[in-house]
Amino acid sequence: MRKIITIFVILVVSTVISCCNSENQIEKTTSESIKEPTNKVLLSSQIRWEKLNPARGDQSPEAGTIWGDRNKEVPTGFLAKFIDGFSSPPHIHNVTYRAIVISGSIHNDDPKAENMWMKPGSFWTQPAGESHITSAKGTENIALVEIDKGPYLVKPIDKAFDNGERPINIDGSNIIWLDHYATNWITTNSDAEISFLWESKSIDQHKGLFIKLPNGFNGELKTNGTIVHTVIIKGLLNYTLPKTNEIKGLDSGSYFGSTDNAIHKVSNDTNNEVVLYMRTNGNIQIEETK
Repeated sequence: MRKIITIFVILVVSTVISCCNSENQIEKTTSESIKEPTNKVLLSSQIRWEKLNPARGDQSPEAGTIWGDRNKEVPTGFLAKFIDGFSSPPHIHNVTYRAIVISGSIHNDDPKAENMWMKPGSFWTQPAGESHITSAKGTENIALVEIDKGPYLVKPIDKAFDNGERPINIDGSNIIWLDHYATNWITTNSDAEISFLWESKSIDQHKGLFIKLPNGFNGELKTNGTIVHTVIIKGLLNYTLPKTNEIKGLDSGSYFGSTDNAIHKVSNDTNNEVVLYMRTNGNIQIEETK
């Protein structure tokens, strides 16, 4: 049975901090006007839902693609929606995935494990080839699922194999947050926080992180990655499109991203914090206007 791993998070954070602090800051050109901005947004209301596992018919969860294509050999992020009381039969996947709970309560573990309900903001990984079940309870149960390469397939447990990875379940209450004293990715005048969740060892250096923006935040997220995928996990964020200055209200499950140096102008005008998940192969700088 899996355990909520706090020590693992601390080790990962320590490693990533040392790497981040040794990296160069985003170039000054990022803070200047971007001539051809690549910023884009996708509202949660625009997501198209389909069966995640069509073979199960009405028993299948729903899936809504945000980026990529889970049926092809490309990195993909999609939302998975489960009805109240859903419980899958034991199964495996051909690829490893990461997931974050957006709403409801989700259990993902060994078939014989007792229920360990993960609440919004919790993070888990499911290694390829490992037998497991997924269950859900709540009026609305949604998770962000991310794979590095498709296709994403469901297979019976007689196809199980050990790929050397081990699963991780991190409850939202065990996330380790870093402020501007601990990372140079946040300017000193900002109360924003970051949590580094994972980093690829491959040459592309992809990484995934949480960003927490406090109530009243008004500022910019400056990115220089050729890949920037960001999903609102919690709260309501105002996003200003650079070409038109149109403001879009992004609720949980909504998305913004870019494919080059970019300035993402955002504000949190609510009384609650906003939590984002970002996947990128570059650096970011969080600057707040006060």
